[in-house]
Amino acid sequence: MKIELKNIKIRDVVKGYKDSGESGVVGYSGKLNIRPAFQREFIYGQKERDAVIRTVRSSFPLNTMYWSVDRDGGFELMDGQQRTISICQYVTEIIPIKFDDGYELAFNNLTTDQQEKILNYDLSVYICEGTESEKLAWFRTINIAGKPLTDQELLNAMHTGPWLADAKRWFSKTGGPAYQIGENYVNGSPIRQDYLEKTLDWISDGKIENYMSRHQQDKDAQELWQYFQEVVAWVERVFPEYRKIMKGLEWGRLYNEHKGDKLNAASLEKQIAELIEDDEVDNKKGIYEYLLTGDEKTLNLRAFDEKTKVTQYEKQKGICPVCKKHFEIEEMEADHIVPWHSGGKTVVKNCQMLCKQDNRTKSGK
Repeated sequence: MKIELKNIKIRDVVKGYKDSGESGVVGYSGKLNIRPAFQREFIYGQKERDAVIRTVRSSFPLNTMYWSVDRDGGFELMDGQQRTISICQYVTEIIPIKFDDGYELAFNNLTTDQQEKILNYDLSVYICEGTESEKLAWFRTINIAGKPLTDQELLNAMHTGPWLADAKRWFSKTGGPAYQIGENYVNGSPIRQDYLEKTLDWISDGKIENYMSRHQQDKDAQELWQYFQEVVAWVERVFPEYRKIMKGLEWGRLYNEHKGDKLNAASLEKQIAELIEDDEVDNKKGIYEYLLTGDEKTLNLRAFDEKTKVTQYEKQKGICPVCKKHFEIEEMEADHIVPWHSGGKTVVKNCQMLCKQDNRTKSGK
């Protein structure tokens, strides 16, 4: 792989700058793809963007940027998108910035010599030329500064094509289709690829890269989008009473495992209300999984405190009531005499100390 360091003036980078939204962002007389398929949308805030422009105006050095040569002899911006767009927006649009002298000025408000100083600023750019795998390996290496790409964004770099372009249309836009129907159920940000990654994780049972490789050349991502809609529709049908604790649960996995179950929404809602009021249940978010799987571990039920354990241990004189053998306290565990699912509470009179083997044997029944 060939790597060459060049100084490229801002006036050349901003020439032909055009932001076409979903269709991409270009500059450098149309030869630089500023936002390739593997890059995220512009996410710098005003504070970060202004810092870039102040750095340039002060003639201080910016971090090195990285371009790669594409198949057509043009360039793709591998690292430095946020800085590049900040500069292009300032020069080509009316965006006022407050400088150290206290004045808030857009580019067209600057004097001619001030404008020339910015336009003649040299950006340090490493340009690499090589195979796709070589460029990807290099990209992983340089992706260490600024706002690093997420795992999903790096996977996007390896699977560009019609399928990914369509998938991003559904899942990677702020206020886009997936966000509109899934905001209440999925954590994260669409533009950081959280919605896309989560849906891929669900539909592929954790084998995201395999799924993306298999579908890379598909003409669209309808299968993925329809799947996400089905998951959300199932959740809203089974649990129609929305609560904030529902956000961020593994709904796709629950859908995969229980979409064929016969579930009564009214009965489930009654149980949810009761479990929310149950002070034995520490993890309220685990209620939904518990109702579907019956696994009490998801509820994080209250445990006996150390004082209760010591008191009961002394009362039993260290004897396990099951095997009748003596144990040190650290060799025993607190157990509910009457289990929680049978109405037992975490109180002293419902506590017994069992040896670890007997307690775990009982828990497994």
